[in-house]
Amino acid sequence: MDVYFIDGTYELFRHFFAVPASADVNGQEIGAVRGVLTSVLSMIEGGATHLGVATDHVVESFRNELYPGYKTSEGVAEELLSQFPILEAALEAMGVVVWPMVYYEADDALASAAGKAAKDERVKQVFICTPDKDLSQCVVGTRVVQLDRRRDVLRDEAGVVAKFGVKPESIPDYLAVVGDSADGFPGVAGWGVKAAAMVLSRYPHLEDIPKDWREWNASIRKARVLAEALFQAWDEALLFRTLATLRLDVPVFETVEDLRWKGPRENFEEWCQRMKAPGLLARVRSAGAKRAQLL
Repeated sequence: MDVYFIDGTYELFRHFFAVPASADVNGQEIGAVRGVLTSVLSMIEGGATHLGVATDHVVESFRNELYPGYKTSEGVAEELLSQFPILEAALEAMGVVVWPMVYYEADDALASAAGKAAKDERVKQVFICTPDKDLSQCVVGTRVVQLDRRRDVLRDEAGVVAKFGVKPESIPDYLAVVGDSADGFPGVAGWGVKAAAMVLSRYPHLEDIPKDWREWNASIRKARVLAEALFQAWDEALLFRTLATLRLDVPVFETVEDLRWKGPRENFEEWCQRMKAPGLLARVRSAGAKRAQLL
């Protein structure tokens, strides 16, 4: 079997800015929710049997305790934030496993789920459905891959190296020095993507980098400047790497069979009535009936 793990936060943001606004029977904005539900349903209709969705129930996480500048919900439209609990409840009613994150982030849940599923011999391939560069650290050969469904781009380990110039296990170190504006940490001054790829392709982790720049590989340009910048900001670089390192210990599922989609729950009709989406109800019921014939 193939297993799909979906970045619900990314999907909600993407649909919020891509689809027209739409209110439910109570006047609550739910346009993005309907978009995500339809997107997940299209995966099921396309043959996905085992899947789970991770969301940031709140944007803040334990990382905000580690670094004050880490991303928050400040500036995010209330019309978007208010749709997170609605999406989570609607997906569950549709019969999809959902992990709403509060202390951890959705990325941590995706990383934990991918790592656990990959250990199951019944699983042929694990797809992490998000373009988020953080999740590239979870890619393993061709077994655990990253899928950007919007651009239809599949990235395996060779693809990660081609894009970033480093292997998946070096992605946290890479982000530590180049920074991540989306997550709110700046990286190390003077370290751009080219320098990071050049150094970390030879020294996979920060601790592997010689402190004496004269010991660096001769092909690395501006070694002295890079070394001085890195080791002057060493503590910050280690902190940024901690921020960029995804957790693998988030409670997600007991067995991959918990992820099998078996059709909608009884209350899904109520959700479709609330969202004024009779077409979605018909499609989900049809998909559920077809899936029941296969079980």
